[in-house]
Amino acid sequence: MRAARQWHDKSRDREMEMTQADTSDVLIDCRSVWKVFGDRNAEAIRAITERGLTKKDILQEYNCVVGVSDATLQVRRGEIFCIMGLSGSGKSTLIRLLNRLIEPSLGQVLVKGRDIAAMDAATLRETRAHHIGMVFQSVALLPQRTVLENAAFGLEVQGVPKDERNRAAEAALAKVGLSDWKARYPSELSGGMQQRVGLARALTSDPEIILMDEPFSALDPLIRRQLQDEFRQLTKDLGKSAVFITHDLDEAIRIGDRIAIMKDGVIIQTGTAEEIVMNPADQYVADFVAGISRLHLVKAHSVMIPAAEWQGTAEGLPRCSPEADIDTLIGQITETGSDAIAVEDAGKLVGIVTIRNLLQGVRGDAVAAAA
Repeated sequence: MRAARQWHDKSRDREMEMTQADTSDVLIDCRSVWKVFGDRNAEAIRAITERGLTKKDILQEYNCVVGVSDATLQVRRGEIFCIMGLSGSGKSTLIRLLNRLIEPSLGQVLVKGRDIAAMDAATLRETRAHHIGMVFQSVALLPQRTVLENAAFGLEVQGVPKDERNRAAEAALAKVGLSDWKARYPSELSGGMQQRVGLARALTSDPEIILMDEPFSALDPLIRRQLQDEFRQLTKDLGKSAVFITHDLDEAIRIGDRIAIMKDGVIIQTGTAEEIVMNPADQYVADFVAGISRLHLVKAHSVMIPAAEWQGTAEGLPRCSPEADIDTLIGQITETGSDAIAVEDAGKLVGIVTIRNLLQGVRGDAVAAAA
C-alpha cells in the first residue's frame, strides 16, 4: 500500500508542479459551475449547499431540475478528458456549458483563460468558430450537400472563400480517411463514415478543443471500437484537446487520459482509469467499475512491494518499468518462470511484484495487497 501511495503521490506532485509552472496548458477551466433549470434556480442552489437537498428533493420542493451541481474540472492541452455517467447524470448538460450552448446558473467556465459567460455575441461566435469544434451524437449532415460541402460548412458560415474552405475541408477529410468520398452524399455513407464527416467538419476550422457528445453510441460494436481507436490516434497526432461524453466505461477507458464520473449532476470522482478502478471514491463508483478487466489498466507501481521491504534478492529477476501493466507482467512471469519481477525507475530498484501481487491485481484489491 505504501509503495503504491508513494508512487501516486510522486506522480501527483509532478502534475501539480507542471500545472503551477504553466497555467497556459489548461485550455478549459470549469470552476464550481452549476446549471439548475427552473424559475427558482437560485433558491434551489442555496437549498443544495445549505441544506444538502438531493436532485429529487429539488424537483419536488422547487420544481427545478438539477443538471450540473458545483462541477469543477480542468482540461489540459493535448488531453482527452472523458465525462461519463448514466442517462440523466448531467454529462451532456456539462459539455454544453463548456461552449455556452447553455448558460450557467452559477460559476465560471474559462476557455484559454477567458470567461466564456462574459463574452459578447461576436466574441463567443469567434471562440466557437476558431477554438472549439463540436461533434454531436446525431451528426446532422445536410443531405443535399456533398461530403466535401458538409465538411466545409462551418467555414462557409464564417464567410471563408470557397477555394480556401474546400482546401481546408479536403485536408480534414484526408485525416479521417474520406478523401475518395468527397463528392458523395450522406445517404451513400455508412453510419461510421457519417461520423467521420462530422469529425472532419469539426477539424476543418482547426480548433484547439474538440467536444464530442456520445458520437459513437449508435454504431455497431466493431465499428465503434475502430472509430474510438482512430479518434484517439488522430487527436494525439494533431495535438488537439478533447472532451468526450459517454455512458460506457469501456469507451472512456479506451479513449480517455482522465475520466470524470458523474451522478445526479455531481462529479463523483476524477482521475486516470487506473486510479478510479483501483481506488473508487464510493460504492457507486466501485459498482460502476466492478466488471472492468484490470489486465491493461493496473500497473506495476500499484501492485509492487517496496524494495526496502523485500526479503529476498532482486538479482537475476526480470525487470520492468513502473508503468508495465498486469498483462505484460504475467507474460514476463510465464516466459521466464520467475516467481517475481523487479520494478525499476530510472535505473533504480523501487519495488518487487510477486505472483500473489499479480493475482490480487487481477481481482482489483492489489493496493491493499502491496502493504
